[in-house]
Amino acid sequence: SHQLKKHVIDGNRTIICAETAEEKVEEFEFELNEVYSIDIVMSTGEGKGKETELRSTVYKRAVENNYMLKTQKARQFISEVNKRFPALPFTLRAIEDEQVARVGISEARRHELLEEYPVLKEAHNEIVAQFKFTLLLLPGGTKKITGLPLGKLQEQAASTKSVENEDMKKLLSTSANPKKAKKKKADKDEKKE
Repeated sequence: SHQLKKHVIDGNRTIICAETAEEKVEEFEFELNEVYSIDIVMSTGEGKGKETELRSTVYKRAVENNYMLKTQKARQFISEVNKRFPALPFTLRAIEDEQVARVGISEARRHELLEEYPVLKEAHNEIVAQFKFTLLLLPGGTKKITGLPLGKLQEQAASTKSVENEDMKKLLSTSANPKKAKKKKADKDEKKE
């Protein structure tokens, strides 16, 4: 899961499920008016996706890298990517000329002009479920703006764990955005006199 900003889908603030020696992130506090893409992945296996031999078809332009590609078709490909998908991911199906895409993708990858979204797999006969949605942290509360409703799956995926610590329960039950107490009408009347 990542913080989102305009034209940036994988911001600096990252939320991971389990920190390991290889994967560590800095702690941070959520702030108002931030946007996050929440990515929940569950597996009946180990929960460690491995890259498959299947060829990826989803890429994102690595905007920090520049290189003048050699072939005309590769230059045509990267030009189309820069125009239509300057910062966000795209699928190769979106490229209008298939031959241009085939030639351009190999040369652009060789010179690290693209970031690949690999196809991952779990161990044989294991089940993987992924849910992704976007949250806005607004002054009026948190709002989910994308993602499908879970429906019956919400009951099936209910956790067997619960919060035991009373202080933590109190904290979780409070609003992230406490509303200011409204002044009583009597206070206003006293000020008028």
